[in-house]
Amino acid sequence: MLPTIEHETRAKPAWSIVWLHGLGADGNDFAPIVPELVRRDWPGIRFVFPHAPVRPVTINGGVPMRAWYDIVSQSIDQRADETGVRESIREIEALIARERDRGVPAARTILIGFSQGGAIALAAGLRREAGLAGVVALSTYLPLLAQTASESTVAGRATPVFMGHGAQDPVVPLGLGERSRDALLALGVPMAWHRYPMGHSVCAEEVRDLGDWLALRFAGD
Repeated sequence: MLPTIEHETRAKPAWSIVWLHGLGADGNDFAPIVPELVRRDWPGIRFVFPHAPVRPVTINGGVPMRAWYDIVSQSIDQRADETGVRESIREIEALIARERDRGVPAARTILIGFSQGGAIALAAGLRREAGLAGVVALSTYLPLLAQTASESTVAGRATPVFMGHGAQDPVVPLGLGERSRDALLALGVPMAWHRYPMGHSVCAEEVRDLGDWLALRFAGD
């Protein structure tokens, strides 16, 4: 099981959010966003921020760092190391299963990721037999694009997705995000797409839009 940082907004949370960081960061990266994001009328949530394994990253000269997979090319079709992606999907599945064992089913679990973490969130969510409450993909793209149509499940394709991307992103160009968005729409995935005047980051407007989208998932709880 991956090491994690956890924060519960109330005792005995009814919902879980598993949030995956980007390349070279760790689980601490997005933990400070909780007070900014959470609203008073939301149900109790357990935020789980896992640390990715440390591995060499090819496009960074082979320097070891926390990464969900090796990045071997700038091409969207060849960018992600397939073995690493699939290993990370299994690691995230284990975390989701732990939430189930702690009383939070998949239907009340949301998977969020930024950059590399967002790629894993999309890949994992689309392949699940038991659908999640939602997947959030920030400043990212869909890996294993050629395999996605055949490997996605009915539940995975029915899972609502929020995608946000910076128009000036120099790390994951907007075009990669747009191509991934179009691939998901072609599969019939319910999609909320947002473009922001920013680089490879998260802005206040995006946090607000994400909060609105999450509020819809929690409605009636």
